[in-house]
Amino acid sequence: MGTRYMRSMVGVAGIIAMTASAAAGQAPNLPRTPDGKPNLTGVWQALNTAHWDLQDHSARGPATPGASAADGMPAGKGVVEGNEIPYLPSALKQKQENFAKRMSLDPLHKCYLPGVPRIMYMPFPFHIFQTPNYIAMAFEYVHALRTIFTDGSMHPDGHIDWWMGDSRGRWEGDTLVVDVTHFGPETWFDRAGNYHSDALHLVERYTLISPDHINYEVTVEDPNVFSRPWKMSMVLYRKKEPYAQILEYECYALDDAGSN
Repeated sequence: MGTRYMRSMVGVAGIIAMTASAAAGQAPNLPRTPDGKPNLTGVWQALNTAHWDLQDHSARGPATPGASAADGMPAGKGVVEGNEIPYLPSALKQKQENFAKRMSLDPLHKCYLPGVPRIMYMPFPFHIFQTPNYIAMAFEYVHALRTIFTDGSMHPDGHIDWWMGDSRGRWEGDTLVVDVTHFGPETWFDRAGNYHSDALHLVERYTLISPDHINYEVTVEDPNVFSRPWKMSMVLYRKKEPYAQILEYECYALDDAGSN
């Protein structure tokens, strides 16, 4: 009885210690860089259906007559806080039209870059490389690249239309906080037609919650499309296979006749 009690107390003490460390901003047993920051370097991937629809959704067949079953949408749980995207009334009409014509209007069908945050939860892995002054992300999908500057530099002046926006990061304890702006209006959040304008502003939060899991949160603000800021969150998983790496995925847009 005494031994069992002592083991129980040791377990409780461990939980208390981990909770206290997390509350203090220092999660235990995380890989760290020489300067003490959580080390995000590695190959990661989201394992959800946010690429198809950010909100709760049932499986759907192909939206285009004659399309293959691969053009359908798998069922999935949403990643949006409260499962609600607060569209302005006029913007909601555009979203509904996007959804109805998604197989032709989705920018990915034109081989455009997915933009941020969609590139983060595409069904393809990506590789993070971390240095003291910047964090680089190389994506398998269409060789997309992101650079998050963590050197204290600011966004460039003016409005600039960039497919992937401009990313400036800082560390808040063990969380990487990234401010992203300077977007064009040509990208969507998902295949369901959720979209934004060039006024999009994102705040991303990357928190390494274990050596192999990143909690990824995004706060979305766009006063031209949404009535208030809203947030999505998900887990990114480190690929553990010995051969884990990003490969190549090219995109070939079809012309109106259906040929390459």
